[in-house]
Amino acid sequence: MEDIITALATAWGESGIAVVRLSGEGSVSLADKIFTGQKKLAGQPARFLTLGRLRSSDGELFDEVLAVRFAKGASYTAEESVEIHCHGGLLPAQKCMEELCSMGARLAQPGEFTRRAFVNGRIDLPQAEAVLGVIRAESDEALYASSRTLQGAFAEKLRSFLDDITELAAFMEVDLDFPEEDEGYITKEDSEIRLVDMISAGEALLADCRSGLILREGIKTAIIGRPNVGKSSLLNALLKEDRAIVTSVPGTTRDRIEATFTHKGIPIRIIDTAGIRETIDEVECIGVNQSLKSIEEADLRVWVIDAGDELSEEDMELGGRVSSMKHLVVLNKSDIPQKISLDQLKKSFPSSRVVSVSALKSDGIEELKDIMVNEITGGIKVTGGYGVTSRQIECLSAALTSLRETLKIVSEGLGDDLAITCLSDSRSQLAKLLGIDATENLLDTVFSQFCIGK
Repeated sequence: MEDIITALATAWGESGIAVVRLSGEGSVSLADKIFTGQKKLAGQPARFLTLGRLRSSDGELFDEVLAVRFAKGASYTAEESVEIHCHGGLLPAQKCMEELCSMGARLAQPGEFTRRAFVNGRIDLPQAEAVLGVIRAESDEALYASSRTLQGAFAEKLRSFLDDITELAAFMEVDLDFPEEDEGYITKEDSEIRLVDMISAGEALLADCRSGLILREGIKTAIIGRPNVGKSSLLNALLKEDRAIVTSVPGTTRDRIEATFTHKGIPIRIIDTAGIRETIDEVECIGVNQSLKSIEEADLRVWVIDAGDELSEEDMELGGRVSSMKHLVVLNKSDIPQKISLDQLKKSFPSSRVVSVSALKSDGIEELKDIMVNEITGGIKVTGGYGVTSRQIECLSAALTSLRETLKIVSEGLGDDLAITCLSDSRSQLAKLLGIDATENLLDTVFSQFCIGK
């Protein structure tokens, strides 16, 4: 925290401007060593852009820039900070950072500016994680969800939830410390009512979080099936572009092809996999193994069957593999004479949702997109949630599990001491979610996902 850090805050490459960011005690004095204007930055008002030039250590002028300083407590990191707006391009910004580093600054680690904002108390951990959600948002709904979390709405609900649990635990502690009181500080019935209300509120919050997670992470969807059934054609139809090579030769796709499109505000991450079959070709065998891995990792499996061919043993085997997983059956090539009917498929795979399409002519594709989204969301409109991460979902789920266990303990009269232990577990999970007493390992994990300069 004592270091002055620097990084490029804008993307590398040719552009209108390139913003170099500095943060840490002494940033203004350091910037003044290479910045030459009518006044030094230290003599300029905070948040006031001023024109000047950058000079190298050997006295050569190398760029004309705008620079601005931020006072301690009134910057992104809550530290003394400077931004230097160079001309866009690789060399001006690179030269600026090289000169700053030669005079005592160091290059920032991924997410280090946001990490300092958290450590300095300007934002909490959910807000810090929401920054990445805002940056990576792929739809308006995803942006709004992450923005709600960034503004502190999610953390406010969590703190209220944590306060309620703490209050109940405190009441139970009093009863445990003063057992001679006949009626107790809080009755068993009141404890149960409080717990039921907290669990209900927590489940509603968790539902909002799951909606936000879908918006943030998208639906990971694997297109699977045996070779030459039209998987790549389906990918191209969903994307409305020729993303994958399509030929009549079985086994054209040997590696995973990934792409994303947005439908009804929800990002859908499509993976076109190699056709699943027995093969002695070494390269194709690797592709088949990747396909099997994609089946396990996906949120949704879109299993493609060729309507112009009879069901094969490979089809039946794949049907058995995905039957217990969330999946759709797509009967492709509806534009040619059919050898498999919808009724036949429904009879062979009664638990599967079957959709008939023609990937070549894009018939039925929009209906398929609707069904893909509904399979994951349950038909519920995914809006109004909070942009959260899988880590946050896990913490909130664990906190609710402990509350349900507490309710069971109280209802069965198993003792306040055991109930208090479960409440403590629930509070610990919420504290972890909020970043209260966060460990270095947790912070490293969270901020390692950020880009350098944020």
